[in-house]
Amino acid sequence: MTTLQGFSARKARFLNRWHAARTTRARAATAFVSAPEPRTIGSFARGRQLVAGNYLFAGALIEAPGVALWDVDAPDFAFEEALHGFAWMDDLAAVGDSSTREAGQRWLWDWIERYGKGRGPGWTPDLTGRRLIRWINHALFMLRGQEASEAESFYLSLAQQTMFLSKRWHAAAPGLPRFEALTGLIYAGLSLEGMEGLAPPAVTALARECAEQIDEQGGLTTRNPEELLEVFTLLTWAAAALEDAQKDVPDAHTAAIERIAPTLRTLRHSDGGLARFHGGGRGQEGWLDTALAASGVKKRQPDGLSMGYARLSAGRTSVIIDAATPPASAASQNAHASTLAFEVTSGRRPVIVNCGSGVSFGADWRRAGRATPSHSALTLDGYSSARLGDSGRARASEVLIDAPNHVPIEVSHAPDGLRFQGGHNGYVRTHGLTHARQLELTFDGRGMAGEDMLLALEDHEQRRFDQVMDAKKLAGIPFDLRFHLHPEVDAELDMGGSAVSMALKSGEIWVFRHDGAQDLRLEPSVYLETGRLKPRASQQIVLSGRTLGYAMRVRWSLSKAQETAMGIRDLNRDDPPDIYD
Repeated sequence: MTTLQGFSARKARFLNRWHAARTTRARAATAFVSAPEPRTIGSFARGRQLVAGNYLFAGALIEAPGVALWDVDAPDFAFEEALHGFAWMDDLAAVGDSSTREAGQRWLWDWIERYGKGRGPGWTPDLTGRRLIRWINHALFMLRGQEASEAESFYLSLAQQTMFLSKRWHAAAPGLPRFEALTGLIYAGLSLEGMEGLAPPAVTALARECAEQIDEQGGLTTRNPEELLEVFTLLTWAAAALEDAQKDVPDAHTAAIERIAPTLRTLRHSDGGLARFHGGGRGQEGWLDTALAASGVKKRQPDGLSMGYARLSAGRTSVIIDAATPPASAASQNAHASTLAFEVTSGRRPVIVNCGSGVSFGADWRRAGRATPSHSALTLDGYSSARLGDSGRARASEVLIDAPNHVPIEVSHAPDGLRFQGGHNGYVRTHGLTHARQLELTFDGRGMAGEDMLLALEDHEQRRFDQVMDAKKLAGIPFDLRFHLHPEVDAELDMGGSAVSMALKSGEIWVFRHDGAQDLRLEPSVYLETGRLKPRASQQIVLSGRTLGYAMRVRWSLSKAQETAMGIRDLNRDDPPDIYD
């Protein structure tokens, strides 16, 4: 970390503590202006685990039955952040019985006792905004059966946190943290007696952030689909709170919701989950459809790109492709080298996936998850299409460098379906080669044809290619085409090793074939999923070969077996995820 950045971080921490301490003089709110309407969605299974003393946050599990939440020894800062953000209150409310309410009440008033006077790591603008939203959402649930003294301390803490947020929201980083801080401030200003004057400036500030942070495609500079969903959800909550209070929603706020909704529909697979790119996961179960329904926006994105992603959809099948240059500079600190990678979902079942973000599994998994081999894409000579470089800050903030800066694409109709064509120059500097990819999906969604090419197009690119070939003594430049499979896909080599058969839990059978010029094999892979203790084992299809000239082409196909029915009633219920898996 540079000296200047270190000073800025220390200054921000000092100002947070100073303003947090000053808010202890705030006058208590006395009641809610109106009964808050809960809008957050929690997990019944996680709520049960919490009450049992299984504290799973930020990928770490601490089993401590009978130990109070705030007595748990947090293993890292991410774990602490999850505790102090109070999103776990959604999970307790999802269970909603007396035992979970009593546990939540103990933990809430214990937090007030320990940290309510401005102490602890939870006094940052984004965590305070997140915490206020949950406290207000679940106030009726938490206040039930409490004495007047507990209610008074609850309202006093709400007032103190609201005053802190009114002074410090602008210190939140642009993007999701600032949206979270401002939404929390709007919630509190509209809900609490005596705080009404704090809402209008926050509403104006949020509208300004909408105009500045949400681009014309309805996307964020990070190109993280899950982060976009979180921002969209916050905006719909804030708009609903304003409408409930009979306040006007600014035009810029409404326009941002109208831009984001079609983009999220593009990024939504046929099973209701998000495409997993650039650090984002599938999204919490039910959040995407709930947020889209709450927005009231019915529009879909026209053909072309949505936040840099292309979509092919037909029948029961969806294909989503990373079809733009990666995020740049600071926005790339969690970005992946995934240009032209794609995912395929059939009905309710993911088939081809990317490995995902390894953030919750430590620094090594985080780096591995960002590399091109962790995506359903082409890797050349062991290189990724972009590299991780030093941003001048801690290792966890490495940015993408040497990334593709030219990604031409075209989405059009094929004779029997839809066609995507794209290319990127991420390997031109190192090897003189452009990667081009064509994907075609049939109108019934039962078949997909792919073609990958490596091309040395210009004279200087051919000279670079010749230099690399000379260094390899004309043995050719090795490449791998990887197709990562979801853990629930049962795959095996078939037809004498010339094809791969894949059985889904729905009963569908898919078959992968290729033109026979490359080596086909199945290799181990992993599925990196937030909320689990360790990566899930899976498999990947790998096509390997060598390019010997200025042009190389690989053809492959993915199709349902003929015996697979046209319409399958996929009634198999997914078991709740086991935190130990």
